Amino acid sequence: MEISVHQNETMNYTEYLSLFDPIIDGTNKSSPYDNPHFIEYTKLNQSRMNRWHKKGELSENTRSTVQSISSSQTWIVITEPWCGDASHIVPFIKKMADLNPLINLQIQLRDAVNSEINNYLTNGGKSIPKLIVRNEDGKDLFNWGPRPKPCQDLFYELRDKGIDPQERKIEIQNWYNHDHGDAIQHEIVHLIKQN
Repeated sequence: MEISVHQNETMNYTEYLSLFDPIIDGTNKSSPYDNPHFIEYTKLNQSRMNRWHKKGELSENTRSTVQSISSSQTWIVITEPWCGDASHIVPFIKKMADLNPLINLQIQLRDAVNSEINNYLTNGGKSIPKLIVRNEDGKDLFNWGPRPKPCQDLFYELRDKGIDPQERKIEIQNWYNHDHGDAIQHEIVHLIKQN
């Protein structure tokens, strides 16, 4: 039986996590998960996310800043289970959102019909993950993504040097492993304080 992962316009975090197992066990054969490479990416990403859920820590500055938000906000994350960057970023966004009951975290799939990704392109591309933060009136306060600036700079540097895409992926993964979510927190906290 084919299960579509593109049914919901938005979903909660638990619903998003529930998409991974049917992809990994082959129950969900919808595109792009009819490609073994995408199944392997998703499997790796589930493992990375589980690690950050357990071991990722938020700084005191992050905690106090997020807890100081005093009016309702909606945090929309546009992502996909196959996205390697998302596996290192989305767990930290989830941890931040959990700190304040005024934050409503929603997930959108980039490739879903009703995805808002076309309004948040990066250099003309649908790069993910993207975080959009809106106030209670539905007005965008800021958006962030797809990577922390030092990681994005590294990506451009490797690409411009003509480094093999597989090697680039390894370098980027190593960057995330050494950063421990610090740059993600620093950049999002800075944006929260500006708004």
